[in-house]
Amino acid sequence: MPTIGIDWEASIDLMLRAMQVTQQAGLQLLAWLHLAGEVDGQPAWPFALRLSGEVMLIDRNVARALLAALGYTAAALLLALLALLWRRARVPLFALATALLLLTPWPDAGLVTAPAHPTSFHVSPAAFSAASIVRGERIYQRQCIACHGADGKGNTPQALALPVAPPNLSSGLLWRRQDGDIYWSLRHGKGGMPAFADKLDVADSWALIDYMKANAAGVGIADTGTWPRPVALPDMPLACLHSGAAHTGQWRGQRVRLVVGRDGPGQGEDPRLQSVLLGAPAGEAVGAIDCASTNADSLRAIAIITGTAPNKLAGTELLADRDGWLRARSSGGAWSQADMLCRSPLASGAAAADSTAAPSAPDAGGLGSLIAAMDADPVRFIKGGFVH
Repeated sequence: MPTIGIDWEASIDLMLRAMQVTQQAGLQLLAWLHLAGEVDGQPAWPFALRLSGEVMLIDRNVARALLAALGYTAAALLLALLALLWRRARVPLFALATALLLLTPWPDAGLVTAPAHPTSFHVSPAAFSAASIVRGERIYQRQCIACHGADGKGNTPQALALPVAPPNLSSGLLWRRQDGDIYWSLRHGKGGMPAFADKLDVADSWALIDYMKANAAGVGIADTGTWPRPVALPDMPLACLHSGAAHTGQWRGQRVRLVVGRDGPGQGEDPRLQSVLLGAPAGEAVGAIDCASTNADSLRAIAIITGTAPNKLAGTELLADRDGWLRARSSGGAWSQADMLCRSPLASGAAAADSTAAPSAPDAGGLGSLIAAMDADPVRFIKGGFVH
């Protein structure tokens, strides 16, 4: 007899997405009804708490308990609806619905909620652009490096002398916490960190957050050889000979390939993706690749994200998937599965098993096989919740 299995990961993923979307939509509705104020140009969250996915990211048992409780509640509501429609069975159906509601094992409220700030659901108006990342780098070097260090790990003499050690900015902190909560901490201080609202304007604060994310990605790839957490392709200005695109953000829904340095034989356009040449001198013919980003910030942002000095990037190629996540890097030559640097734990385990089953060899499918692997293993990411 076949058994019915529950795909817990997919169900949890859907629940966390629904939690985030519901809260964001609720805030926009409150703002539209003039029931929520405004802070720094965006609607302010009016409640002391918010639903949180941080704990569920660490402890899947809490996520399963919440998902089960929601299932019991949905079943109770369905029974109540049937009771309204089925008069002869109304009393037992209502009794069963009431029993389900009373006996539903909800997880502790402290595990599914978190303290909120007025800016908890704020987002960066710069949208993780190359210009914002580079601007944030300058601010970080001026304001933050003494305590947090160049790698963000906080192992500096000044940090070690503090009563409360600063957080490790290269860990999963920036991915688990809401961007708006990090923004609030920067503006108003937290722990041993003073408030920076009088030193940084709104744009500087968001630029600093964008840089910290990019730098954490670069530190991660230097330490582990992979991007331990998803990192987006920064938005970059484009100069195209034929395409009407003005920046890479217009290509959401399409795969993007970055080529650093002059395009050589075989490095031209590919119908499966959009190609961008980085590092070409301004005004120089783009050549086989239609679009280039000659802005110095673009090359610097990629250097930060890859943990590589700009003068050592020549020949590097990067691939971003249809959702805008950077997934693979090559230093030249044929693409292979080993170039995929951002994959799910399950996919990583499968790849490791394959590598032990047979000697490693260049991927016969090349770029096509790598694109198929990217499409088959999409990044699932919800801020404060499930990370690929």
